[in-house]
Amino acid sequence: MATVNKNFEKLASGYLFPEIARRTAVWQKSNPNADILRLGIGNTTEALPPAVCTAMHEKIDALSDRATYSGYGDEQGDTYLREELVRYYDRYGVCLQASEFFISDGAKSDAANLQDIFSTDNVVAVQDPAYPVYVDSNVVAGRTGLFDKNRGRYNGFVYLECSEENGFIPSPPKEKVDLIYLCSPNNPTGAVMTKEQLKGFVDYALENKSVIIFDSAYSEYITEEGYPRSIYEVEGAQKCAIEINSFSKSSGFTGVRLGWTIVPKALECEDAKAGLLNSLWNRRQCTFFNGASNIAQAGGFAALSGDGYQQSRDLIDYYMENARLIREGLERVGLTVYGGVNSPYIWAKAPNNMPSWDFFDLLLDSCHVVVTPGAGFGPAGEGFVRVSSYGHRENVEKAIASIEENLKI
Repeated sequence: MATVNKNFEKLASGYLFPEIARRTAVWQKSNPNADILRLGIGNTTEALPPAVCTAMHEKIDALSDRATYSGYGDEQGDTYLREELVRYYDRYGVCLQASEFFISDGAKSDAANLQDIFSTDNVVAVQDPAYPVYVDSNVVAGRTGLFDKNRGRYNGFVYLECSEENGFIPSPPKEKVDLIYLCSPNNPTGAVMTKEQLKGFVDYALENKSVIIFDSAYSEYITEEGYPRSIYEVEGAQKCAIEINSFSKSSGFTGVRLGWTIVPKALECEDAKAGLLNSLWNRRQCTFFNGASNIAQAGGFAALSGDGYQQSRDLIDYYMENARLIREGLERVGLTVYGGVNSPYIWAKAPNNMPSWDFFDLLLDSCHVVVTPGAGFGPAGEGFVRVSSYGHRENVEKAIASIEENLKI
């Protein structure tokens, strides 16, 4: 008799972004002539860098010729791309080996799939608020109890609160945990951790034989000096941290799908000596994954250096200018805002102690602007909304103009 994974039934509600889409569609049906301005989901909107397009076209041309056609590649990723990533990290003084890189179809899937190499008995700590996949994937894997509606939390998780009081930067856990999810620059708050703050987590992980899963998907958006782009800039991190990253937001690959995970050979945990976790992840990928698209990998290689890297930087500059316009516009209407300096996201406080979803409804009803309710990222996100700078400049300007004209607080 076939039975289902009952852990799915623990999930508190529908996934955040489809729920936003559902509510928006219902509103649009009642307001068919309204022009909805979307500052919600972090989906890139501008064209791919020209050098990336050229590289992918060349790869397609090679695939169209029997003499240069290639099928399956290495499950770990094409060697030339992994070696280029070694050089990419070398810019930040981080020394890694190509065999420590694993190319994937994106950071989101790896954030969930990494759990396959860890026991379901592991105690998990997550930033609160946090990107939903960190939480939901661990719930489905069976690492939590039921959702406590009164607390707005899952039993069994350790929540590392990020609030106005601590600048949205959490402190290491007080109790012993096994897996720690960190994201810097943070999605959704836009906060970025200093080297000293990251060192606190590295020291904790080394002492407790814990493993940090560090999401650096927005590292290229850091504009201010003094903030690390990789956790491996902190001494000792290669012994206790896995890093995931993506081309999605740095080079516009949200639809192309390409990312990478670093599992250092020095990485250890409670019952795994150096080398084992790298070997287990390699086995997992070889068993369940046939490698990322060779076309996407050609584009990724082009995005890492030369014209492709500069064009990717230009793309980031475009979105960061959007972020500036949004941040300053929201401040002009009297909202308290954070982020948008080293991150494409602005974390805006709802006025008058308004709940997140109520503020979502107010912005949609009065301004026709869609944002992301902070409560969807965890209990500490209640009372905030995330505003995304991903959008065409003209639409961002229209959205801010509409908020300035129509929002009454």
